[in-house]
Order: sequence, then C-alpha cells, then structure tokens
Amino acid sequence: QVQLVESGGGLVQAGGSLRLTCAASGRTLSSYYMGWLRQAPGKEREFVGCINKSGSSTYYGDSVKGRFTISRDNAKNTMYLQMISLKPEDTAVYYCAAAYGSMFVSPRNYDYWGPGTQVTVSS
Repeated sequence: QVQLVESGGGLVQAGGSLRLTCAASGRTLSSYYMGWLRQAPGKEREFVGCINKSGSSTYYGDSVKGRFTISRDNAKNTMYLQMISLKPEDTAVYYCAAAYGSMFVSPRNYDYWGPGTQVTVSS
C-alpha cells in the first residue's frame, strides 16, 4: 500500500497562490489514479480534481476549474496542486488520495488518504 503526506498549506490573501505537494512512500505513485479533495468546517468532503496514472488527463470540479491545476511527477513519487486566484471559499483542509480503479469524483471511491493540510484564504 501507499502512504501519502500533504504539504504546502498555509494562510494566503484572496487572489493569491499556493502550491500543495503530495508525497508518496511505500508503493510507487504510478500505480494509482490520484485526486485532491477538500473539506471545509461543517461541510462534506468535496472533490477538487483528479489525474490519471500517467498525468496525461485531469478533471476538475466546477468550483476550481480554470484556477487549480493538478500535475504529478511519478519519478519523484509526488503530486501537486497549483492554486491561483484563491478565494475565501477555498478555505479548507486539502487531502490527497489514491485510487486503484479510475479517476473518481466521489471521495468514497478513494482507497488511501493523506492526513491533510490546511489552506486558509483571508478576504
């Protein structure tokens, strides 16, 4: 199995940018479809985006489309989430997750999760 750890979260002003990193250990990252999901206080976990095993295909939730970009470097066992034009409503704990089967939207389809990293966007 794979172990995942997110980093790069923090406090940023609205309109700013952050890049999150998901580092994998154990099984190689290239074995998995990967996703980013987030959870704001009092809300359900929400799909942000996902990427296929090679990195050639991505898919995003409507709320982040055009502002967030997912990429991966399988040689480094790492996935990234580049976030620009951040809004206060992007404030959440961001999780990376791995799946065996496909690029999934539903959080319940992911098999492995990192502990999360907090992103706070101030207005």
